[in-house]
Amino acid sequence: MSSPDTAETTPATRRRPEDDRLPAGPTLSFGLQHILSMFGGVIAVPIIIGGAAGLTPDKQALLVSCSLFVSGLATILQSVGVPYLGSQLPLVQGISFASVSTLLAIIGKNGETGLRSAFGACIVAGIIAFLVVPLFAQIIRFFPPVVTGSVITVIGLTLMPAACGWILGSKMIAGKANPDYGNPKAIVLAALTLAVVLILSRIKKVARLAILLGLVGGSLLAIPFGMLKTPDLSTSSPLALPMPFAFGAPIFEGAAIFSMFIVFIVVMVETTADIVAVSEVVGTDCPTHRVADGLRADMLSSALAPVFNTFPATAFAQNVGLVALTGITSRYVVAAGGAILAVLGLSPWLAAVIGMIPLPVLGGAGLALFGSVAASGIRTLSKVDYDANNNLLIVAVSIAFGIIPKVSPDFWAQCPEKFRLVAESGISACAIVAFMLNIFFNMLGKHADTPIAHLRAHAPARAVDHDTVTALPDHGRSRSERPCATTRTSPQKTAADSERTR
Repeated sequence: MSSPDTAETTPATRRRPEDDRLPAGPTLSFGLQHILSMFGGVIAVPIIIGGAAGLTPDKQALLVSCSLFVSGLATILQSVGVPYLGSQLPLVQGISFASVSTLLAIIGKNGETGLRSAFGACIVAGIIAFLVVPLFAQIIRFFPPVVTGSVITVIGLTLMPAACGWILGSKMIAGKANPDYGNPKAIVLAALTLAVVLILSRIKKVARLAILLGLVGGSLLAIPFGMLKTPDLSTSSPLALPMPFAFGAPIFEGAAIFSMFIVFIVVMVETTADIVAVSEVVGTDCPTHRVADGLRADMLSSALAPVFNTFPATAFAQNVGLVALTGITSRYVVAAGGAILAVLGLSPWLAAVIGMIPLPVLGGAGLALFGSVAASGIRTLSKVDYDANNNLLIVAVSIAFGIIPKVSPDFWAQCPEKFRLVAESGISACAIVAFMLNIFFNMLGKHADTPIAHLRAHAPARAVDHDTVTALPDHGRSRSERPCATTRTSPQKTAADSERTR
């Protein structure tokens, strides 16, 4: 009969960290914090695509509202979950940047007609991707800490340019040089926002709300800088329900569908990395079925998003950093954030008010958020065994491939378009390279784990004990010079001597 202590730690009775429930007030506060930290990323994609399609301001506003609404519902599905749908992790969904270049290519110069072709391609490609999820999810067993740690680190590193972009602004606006690009005022405002976040993080009672309060404080500090703009609510209604297929029936074209399916493969790689990353940060198990449920929710949301006039809604890596920074692992907090996001999508007024937060303020907070993602990856990599194996080489090469698109954006410019689609996504490139190298070094060959195949020079220095000396080749030593088995010290003495040597 098992003891009470044993019973408490069995898998059947152990409570998952992500299932924690907070009181209503903190749940809404922390949920709002998640939404504010990713709001700029959600509205950026519809603004970019709407502008490229030549839409009028009111129709661009429709794209933005629908993006918020669908992202909110997708977040609720991913975090709360139903059977076979949703990873039940604190994972926020938003409109994916990975699809932007392909969507722009499909739209071309065809305006709303091209937009309908893009919607049709997303619907069909999303359905196909949904059907292949069970096969794709099987790769999770090839994601040990040496792979996941590398991917999480690259997620943080590749997000950092986004934070810097929010601070500096765009170099070009409407084809002309932006005179405010790199404005010192923006840099100072971002630095002050970061300072507020860091100071609040030292105050125990408010540390977990440091990002939310930092965004509020940064917005107030923006007033004397003249960088807080009041929205014009006279041109929008307080409530607007999204109408399905507001731009007309979708158009289905084979080439466009194939291109979007390639995008969805990339998105599934990134979402898998995000699910593994947030599981690692939360400290919970991530079996194959959980990855499959998360991917199904991701692909279903992406396939249905065009019905409500928006684009693929997938996992947002930014919020992994917020989970790591605050320590709030409850998925219900993220679900509350999803509800807030959906309400914002139904009310253009509320969305406009939230959109008042200056981008430099978001950038200042983003430095802490995205840095926390990279730090979480480094923490995962600290658990990896680097002695007598090639794990250090796996980390080095996979991270290198992951940051190539950021440090040298034109590196893959001359390669085929389909290859560039994968290689220019730092997260996907890192995940694929780490995945393949782990198989090559750690899973193939009978002697894959022998010292001959390893880079021992990269292992940390260690004290040499008696057993190690005994195992060394003789190399011509006389018998009298060789260690004698009858004079070997006890393991306890060897350990003590080794400790003193250290």
